[in-house]
Amino acid sequence: MSISSSGKVYLVGAGPGDPELLTLKAVRVLREADVVLHDDLISREILELVPRTAIVISVGKRCGAARVTQEETNAMLIAYAASGRTVVRLKSGDPMLFGRAAEEIDALHSRGIESEVVPGISAALAAAAALETSLTDRRYASRVVFSTGHRAIGASSEGATHVIYMPGVDYAPIVNRLLTEGFSLETPCVIVSAVSRENQSELRTTLGQLPDSGSLPAPSILVVGEVLRHDSKMTLGEAIQSSVSRVSSLPS
Repeated sequence: MSISSSGKVYLVGAGPGDPELLTLKAVRVLREADVVLHDDLISREILELVPRTAIVISVGKRCGAARVTQEETNAMLIAYAASGRTVVRLKSGDPMLFGRAAEEIDALHSRGIESEVVPGISAALAAAAALETSLTDRRYASRVVFSTGHRAIGASSEGATHVIYMPGVDYAPIVNRLLTEGFSLETPCVIVSAVSRENQSELRTTLGQLPDSGSLPAPSILVVGEVLRHDSKMTLGEAIQSSVSRVSSLPS
């Protein structure tokens, strides 16, 4: 069944959190929005771009707990757009990477609602920029694997950089999985928390030491691969010492 509507839904990537990393189009769409349905991890600075007259609703989830189900989010997108409003579905990073965008687009199109995707900078790319480490350095890695801590897909690790979104705080299962995929205990890795924000922090170590290295606050991502051994910022020995120093200073 199709709904006649003059409204439109924009699926907008908010990037990793720094408002200066938003695209010009994302800023324009946010400033023109009548309704914004946003993830929990969207920074306050980005939400301040939304007009005060707009309806702003958090529909995100943290640690697997959702205040609003995906079906309820879909229904709100359809209802607000059907009333003729400009609706923004504001997502962390890029909408097309681990953002359930396909489900929302399918729901909108099934009801005749127009949609448009505005890309954003993924946390993985922002982390690579922050680390000044190319994820595809031709000397060490020919591909990149994107996965989540909840549902990583097995793959050979040879010549790859593995980027794990939402790794959680128990790294042992992830380490075990990566070891079965061909990584070694000595493979360098880094956790990056709050990428691009003022409180960004890094914890550098190796896969073998990762389970005992503590954790950093969400949102965080885990980058694993030989490219980190040739990091322009720090040698591996310095990285391991840095991780020990960082962990000792973490709140208990």
